[in-house]
Amino acid sequence: MTANNPQTDTTVSSRYNFDQPVDRSHTDSAKWRHYQLEGERQGREILPMWVADMDFVSPPEVLDALQHRVAHGVFGYGKIPESMTEAFCHWYAEHHNWQIDPKWIVWLPGLVSGLHAVGRAFGEAGSAIMTHTPVYPPFLKVAVRNHKQLQAIPMKEGERWSLDLEAMRAEVKDNTRLFMLCNPQNPTGRVFSEQELKALADFCIEQDLVICSDEIHCDLVLDKTYRHIPLASLSDEIAARTVTLLAPSKTFNIAGLACSAAVIPDAKLRSHFKRSIEGMMPGVNLLGFVAAEAAYRDGAEWREELLHYLKANRDMIVQWAAGKDQVALNQPEATYLAWLDLRATGQENPAQWLLKETGVALSEGADFGLPGFARLNFGCRRELLERVLKRLDTVLK
Repeated sequence: MTANNPQTDTTVSSRYNFDQPVDRSHTDSAKWRHYQLEGERQGREILPMWVADMDFVSPPEVLDALQHRVAHGVFGYGKIPESMTEAFCHWYAEHHNWQIDPKWIVWLPGLVSGLHAVGRAFGEAGSAIMTHTPVYPPFLKVAVRNHKQLQAIPMKEGERWSLDLEAMRAEVKDNTRLFMLCNPQNPTGRVFSEQELKALADFCIEQDLVICSDEIHCDLVLDKTYRHIPLASLSDEIAARTVTLLAPSKTFNIAGLACSAAVIPDAKLRSHFKRSIEGMMPGVNLLGFVAAEAAYRDGAEWREELLHYLKANRDMIVQWAAGKDQVALNQPEATYLAWLDLRATGQENPAQWLLKETGVALSEGADFGLPGFARLNFGCRRELLERVLKRLDTVLK
């Protein structure tokens, strides 16, 4: 089917207007400015659907909290508010049935820096870090940046992408120290089941691996038939070897305010991690805490309406892809990212090709460890998504 006949739910939110146009092209937006020169060269507007950055205005509760704090006018060194920790712990207890002890939390200025900090902390120089592909590109850079070996194990393709435990067992080495998991999975949109997570946990216990679990998209599960299960909530035994990375940035569109957390239940593991980042990691800025607290405390209703809107966008893309011989797509269960299989086009770097031919900027699959694919960000107003799919229609027959 084509973009101009989406046959999907186009209901506009009753309270929050996700169809509201927001011009980011002349702001400091990396997403919109990155391809500015390419647009000038082509003589047309580039439609950026690449980096995981939504175009929606953040929740009004977050904006109000920021404006109130800015009005105070003094931005000296800050202390982590107890109310921030309370809001954070309450959110994960209420929405994910995970009781987080406040002392488990190590606040960080960003999830990517957290990934690299975990890679640095666990395992000696020359040891190995295992992960799965395709995966969020920074995962594939952690090992080399920390003078370690990368073991990138391809996921199994099928109706749903899945971890290949047999291949992982075949590749694990005596010097493998860390397994890095992305759940919900970026870029495929998988929400791993309890059975899958328990099997992974058993593997990591068996091999005596520390686990870094990136769960930044946990609040963006699009279907009620799936639920996110924090890996560390499975048992005390798996919690004792798990570092869970969390942030409100993707869900509430506040990535630029840089507030993240590492949740580390084991005291020895947590102490080692904190020592490894001393003097190397700046604290979270004041406004980052303000925005995060407001999001966790007051953002539940906004999030529910966001999920309704994103699900309709997701359904539009799935229906569009179903009518294309050159496009295959496993329905994303979470995130606002569509992992497009474009191998039938014969293009090894399809994102580069589509940018040139259509002016639509996608993320290149090779960056995630799998050439022939491209990632499309559908966290945008529906009118823009329709324009994008119409442009892609011109070359993807």
